[in-house]
Order: sequence, then C-alpha cells, then structure tokens
Amino acid sequence: MAGHASILSDDSTLSRIDRAFFKIESALALLGGLAVFSLMVLAVISVGGRNFFNQPLPGYVDWIEQLMPVIAMIGVAYCQRLGGHIRMDILIGRLKGRFLWGAEFFSTILMLIVMILLVWGSWSHFDRSFDFNAPLWSRDSSLDIRLPLWPAKLLAPIAFAILCLRLALHAWGYARAFVRGDEEPVAVPLIEDPAAVAAAEAESVSGMDDDGLAMGGNRNG
Repeated sequence: MAGHASILSDDSTLSRIDRAFFKIESALALLGGLAVFSLMVLAVISVGGRNFFNQPLPGYVDWIEQLMPVIAMIGVAYCQRLGGHIRMDILIGRLKGRFLWGAEFFSTILMLIVMILLVWGSWSHFDRSFDFNAPLWSRDSSLDIRLPLWPAKLLAPIAFAILCLRLALHAWGYARAFVRGDEEPVAVPLIEDPAAVAAAEAESVSGMDDDGLAMGGNRNG
C-alpha cells in the first residue's frame, strides 16, 4: 500500500546527487501540473465555445491525447522519490536492518530491469512514428486536426529513463545501507507506519491549536 515517507539527507555524494536530481524531478512534476491546468482551460474553452458560439474547440480530443502522457508519466520519478507509489509491504514491512535493505535493493533492481525494458520498447514505438522526411517529422497523426503523435510518444521513454535514474539512486542507497548496516539510510524513502503518520499529524494540529490559544490569551490580556 502507499504510505507517508521521509527522506533523510547528509553531506555524502549520494545525498547531494539525490537533492540535485530531485530539483529536476520537481520541475517535471510542475510541468505535469501545468498540463492538468491546461487541460482544464481547454475544457472551459471547448464547452464555452459550444454553449455560447455553437463552435467547440477544434481538435479537443487530439489535444487531450497529446497532454495525457505528460499528466500520466512525467511525474513518476518524483512520486518514486517520495515513496508515493503503491506498495505491497505486508512482508517487507516486518523486516528490519540489513534484511530490509537487502529486500528493498532486490525489489528496486527488479523494477529497474523492468523499466529499462520499457525504455527500450517505448523508444522503438517512438522510432516507428518519427521520420525526418515526413511532414512534421511524423509517420502518424491524430484523427481530427492531424497533430503529429511523435512528441507524445517520445515522452514515454524520457519519463521512464528518468525513473531509471531515480531507481539507480535508490539501489545505491539501499546497497550502501546494507553494507554499512545503517538504521536510517539517506536518499531513500523511509516508509512510516500509519501510527507514526497519525501521531505526526496530531502533533502538527495540536501545535497549531496551542499557538492559536496562546495568541487568543494575549489578545484577551
């Protein structure tokens, strides 16, 4: 299952690379958010045009096809860094120490192999669509306004390649923790149990309430 995760950092090379790479992932996640916003704007324009001018946005479905890969794929590495993907941790959640980091390293390597295969396959899919000698460099296009499809297809191997780099960093972090026997390694998502998450949220809310009461007491005084 998905859970709340914390990421520790220090002055090590791994941690510095992790923080630098996270800036790239954050920028890509922002791009995905802007794509969602753009999709809402297009929907407003299309519905407004149909209702007020009897003229919906031409190629609305075509633009959705172009934006969906941005929304669905561009933030996968960002989510992986924060430990936000779905996890089945019934067994792994019971492990501690080197057993835990070894299991996490093994599962991360498996994911990395799968993603490398997906990069290869999605790049081949893009390559079948892209052609320098074709109009708009594309062998295929959308049905309505004939948008080239290769930009959307190119996004898949790019997003998967970025995720591969993130998985490689996580594998490095878990291997480092396994060798050193660290209790709380850096640059990897440390999944917190529901009790810890609830306690942190309760402490946060309690702190806000205490501040509010203190401010109120000062005003009354």
